[in-house]
Amino acid sequence: MWKRIPDWLIYFLIVGFVYLNAVMQSETIDAPIPPAEVGELLPSQSPSDPSILVNIDKPSSGAGTAFAINKEGQWLTARHVVDGCHDIGLKLGNRRILRAQSQLSKNSDVALLTADWKRSPLTPDFDSQRRLGEYGYFFGFPQGKPGEVIGKLLGRRRLKVRGRYRTDEPILAWTEIGRTRGLRGSLGGLSGGPVLDSDGEVIGIVAAESPRRGRVYSVAPRNLSQYARRTDYATATPIANASYGLQADRYRRDRRIVQVLCYVK
Repeated sequence: MWKRIPDWLIYFLIVGFVYLNAVMQSETIDAPIPPAEVGELLPSQSPSDPSILVNIDKPSSGAGTAFAINKEGQWLTARHVVDGCHDIGLKLGNRRILRAQSQLSKNSDVALLTADWKRSPLTPDFDSQRRLGEYGYFFGFPQGKPGEVIGKLLGRRRLKVRGRYRTDEPILAWTEIGRTRGLRGSLGGLSGGPVLDSDGEVIGIVAAESPRRGRVYSVAPRNLSQYARRTDYATATPIANASYGLQADRYRRDRRIVQVLCYVK
């Protein structure tokens, strides 16, 4: 004859099952990003590279991201963030906005901003060869709030801008593999932000995204080399997957990465 199982044992088994299930789900959701599987060198640009077509409509007020590129009060952002703006401002705090002047690239999604605000620049590396599968870290203000994204390098593309102005340039394509907790939907506002490699050096500027495909696109390093002053930079701090958000916060707190405001009348 079967003996009745004690109630306490049933409760113990139920609680144990619930706890184990919760732990397994937590490990799945919060699992650390695995080490990058770095592969072959990024191939040279080719006429056969897939194209990304972007239509730029009439200018409108909005916001993006910029970062210090030298010690002379100059900043880099994406051209489409500030093109057509009547006034451009760098947001340095809740109530402080500093006016900036822009110099737009004719051939690339790059704009050089000049303002009366000098900060220690991020360290660039526009000359090293990139490798497929390496990680890139995208810091800035997606959706107007502090945030960051991790991407894995897929290859080259061509960005073709049509509408208010026309450009045709090589860009790098990344597949998104992680982002700030709670950040969902579009990465609008991250445009113009720096793309850093695992050494903590700038290798691009955020240019566009494809939300449906989970892709982020950045200005190719070759289109940025003219903006770097090679004797101005300190040794960069390497980026760890477990703490990349903290490093992004430090750059924003030090105002080395700031929000850009565009005002159109």
